[in-house]
Amino acid sequence: MHNRLVIALALILALTLLGCSNQADVADSTGDLCDRECIIGITDTYLSALVAHDPSAAPLAENIAFVENITRMSPGEGLWEWAVSAPDSFAIYVPDEINQTAGFMGMMTYMATPPAPEGASPEEREAFAASAEKTEQPVLVALRLKLENGKITEAEHLLAGIGEDNMSNLQTPRSGLVAEIPQEERMAHDELIKIGASYYDALDDNDGSLMPFAPDCQRQENGMITAGAGAGAGPNNAGTGDISRDCSGQLSSKAMTYIDTIDNRRVFAADPVTGLVMGLSHFRHSMDSGPYEVIYTDGSTGMFEMNFDPFDLPAAHIYKIGADGLVHEIEAMGFMAPYNAPTGWE
Repeated sequence: MHNRLVIALALILALTLLGCSNQADVADSTGDLCDRECIIGITDTYLSALVAHDPSAAPLAENIAFVENITRMSPGEGLWEWAVSAPDSFAIYVPDEINQTAGFMGMMTYMATPPAPEGASPEEREAFAASAEKTEQPVLVALRLKLENGKITEAEHLLAGIGEDNMSNLQTPRSGLVAEIPQEERMAHDELIKIGASYYDALDDNDGSLMPFAPDCQRQENGMITAGAGAGAGPNNAGTGDISRDCSGQLSSKAMTYIDTIDNRRVFAADPVTGLVMGLSHFRHSMDSGPYEVIYTDGSTGMFEMNFDPFDLPAAHIYKIGADGLVHEIEAMGFMAPYNAPTGWE
């Protein structure tokens, strides 16, 4: 009897150790929190399950709430059905031990129609997607996963098809973006969250001083450099004068006045190890403000008008906050949606 008890206890111990070797199982039924490596492991498990088209391969809670591109869905729908390949070289993780959330942005491929022609309205994009044939296409994916006791209770996907012209900036993350912060120089979690949230205020108020941008800050959106070194078209070409292209000056130029509101703001993950902060939001643009004033680099002003139909832009942003407390890199993505579209979380 004694030997059988010893064998049984040894077997239980072996199975326990085996289970703990899987990062997705670090948070056990007693309610222990998932640590940083565990959260990264759950993210990888989730991505693998997407590509396998198998929701049962991910630690999903029975009552999971799942939204993809502002549409409420069930596991097995959306990217669960169409994913082809998992992220490879372009993958950015934002694990948050305090909030028990996983943030992620990476390049995948999925079965989809090619991106609609440049400048197409949301309605034209929808018509194009309905008529074109699905083929394997590159897609920039942003994820938010909410964890409770190692189970995913909320999952959110944002997907943006990427044209060939923008793929060169989405091969690997910028080195500064993913570099670790020396342990003795890391900022507190709540301070990182606060700095990340300040971006939306800076945009909303057309005041670049509201976020602590570093002089070398560079913003990339769907693979396009839109602020900082190498910034191209977009709001930088507003009017007849030169608009500042640095992250702070561009916002203070009032070039972003066409943004009406930024709704559903959620700065949900911060990782002191890398200084990365991730947020999701929903930009709304009525495009009915008419001409508005912009400020040029020489201090003069002019009038400018954005000639677009009304649209929404659900978006994800990852901010790199250095040991100096300044924002050095921003990696952003988003997709065009009909104006005043629901967020999927109503």
